[in-house]
This record gives sequence, structure tokens and C-alpha cells, in this order.
Amino acid sequence: QVQLVESGGGLVQAGGSLRLSCAASGRAIANYVMGWFRQAPGKEREFVGSSNWNGASTEYADSVKGRFTTSRDNAKNTVYLQMNSLNPEDTAVYYCAAGSSWRARVIRDYTSWGQGTQVTVSS
Repeated sequence: QVQLVESGGGLVQAGGSLRLSCAASGRAIANYVMGWFRQAPGKEREFVGSSNWNGASTEYADSVKGRFTTSRDNAKNTVYLQMNSLNPEDTAVYYCAAGSSWRARVIRDYTSWGQGTQVTVSS
């Protein structure tokens, strides 16, 4: 099973940008669909975006489309989430996850999860 560790979270003003990283170990991410999810206080964890095995295809939730971009470097075994034009509604703990089903947007389709990194956007 792959182990995942997120980093790059922090406090940013509205309109700013952050780039999250997810470093994998134990197995190559080239074997996985890699997804990003987020969970705001009092809300359920929700899908943000994902990339297929070689990163050639990506998908996004409507709420982040055009602002967030996920990419991966399989040689470095790392996945990224570039977040631009952040707003307070993006405040959440962000998780990366590994799965085997392309176009999967539900938690049960991902088998490995990181511990999460906090992103806070101030107005």
C-alpha cells in the first residue's frame, strides 16, 4: 500500500495562491489514480480533483474548475495541487488519496489517504 504525506498548506489572503504537495512512498504513484479531497469544519469530505495514471487526464469539481490544477511527477512520486484565486470558501483540510478507478469522485473509491494539510483563506 502506498503512504502519502501532504505539505504546503497555510494561511493566505483571498485572491492568493498556494501549492500543495503530496509525497508518496511504498509504491509508485504511476500505479494509481491520484485524487485531492477537502473537508471544511462541520462539512463532509468532498472531491476536489484527480489525475489519471500518467497525468494526461484530469478532472475537477465545479467549485474549483479554472482555479485549481492538479499535476503529478511520477519520477519524483509526488502529486501537486496548484490553487489560485483562493477565497474563504476554500478553507479546509486538504487530503490526497490514491485509488484505482478513473473518474472516481467518492471516498470509498480511494484506498490510501494522507493525514491532510490545513488551508486557511482570510477575507
